[in-house]
Amino acid sequence: MISYNAKDWFTFIFKIHKTETMQRLLPLLLGVGVYAGSWAYIENIFFADNKTIGLFNNIGIVYSILGFTLSLFLVFRTNTAYDRWWEGRRLWGDLTNAIKNISIHLHSSLPIENERRRAYYSALMHLFSISLKQHLQDKRLHANHFEIFEENNPILEEKSTILSSNHQPQSIVKLLLLALKADVRHGLFSINDLELYRMEINKFMDVSGGCERIKNTPIPFTYSVFIKKFIFMYVMLFPIVYSTQLFFFIIPVTMFILYVLASIELIAEEIENPFNGDESDLPLDAIVKNIGKSTREIFFG
Repeated sequence: MISYNAKDWFTFIFKIHKTETMQRLLPLLLGVGVYAGSWAYIENIFFADNKTIGLFNNIGIVYSILGFTLSLFLVFRTNTAYDRWWEGRRLWGDLTNAIKNISIHLHSSLPIENERRRAYYSALMHLFSISLKQHLQDKRLHANHFEIFEENNPILEEKSTILSSNHQPQSIVKLLLLALKADVRHGLFSINDLELYRMEINKFMDVSGGCERIKNTPIPFTYSVFIKKFIFMYVMLFPIVYSTQLFFFIIPVTMFILYVLASIELIAEEIENPFNGDESDLPLDAIVKNIGKSTREIFFG
């Protein structure tokens, strides 16, 4: 995710980054510019009589209604995409809070001298956040992810089990619950403590399921195709309706209209899945790093 100063207008206006929509739309913009110029030439040379100009002016009234309809579609499109982005951020915030809460409860219950058990729980919390990030990006945990833990950390004994699992976040939650039940039997926690921990751990899978729902439920294909066609037809009709009034100024105006409308659609496509790791997506690497730092501080001060 890009960090920026929202008050720095001058930088925004002149800065170009690799996700800039202008770069992606440039070939299409040039093609539309040639089309608009060609139509302006043909219309003003061969159809410049008053009767034709009056006809195009009447068509412009209908065209303005289409513009209002298109604006409603684009507002709905961007709102829907941003809602998905914000829900993803809220879910990861819930996960961060749940991990911190259960870590604090475990810290208060575990003996200070039992560093081995503390290190194991801290590693499980951190590793769950890493595995969920990898899972949402269609990746998997690999052996290198275990190198951040000390050599005597019990989590290394579970490495093969976690790596071979089909759903790695789920396997880590299972290990966490098994560890808690084992410690209840050993007298480290009570049954009441276990119920409290289980409530927080349930949030882990709630967050995982919510993120998977966002990732695996795209905007309906029919709607996405329709809005692209609507934008294309709206832009293609613009030179036909207004070239008799704007002449060759129709070229930059048409290109600008396409840039604005298509950019809104591209931005919506970019943020509707906030877990891909693109510049406008959620800062999952920073969130995961913060979770690891927080759990370490809670258990070991």
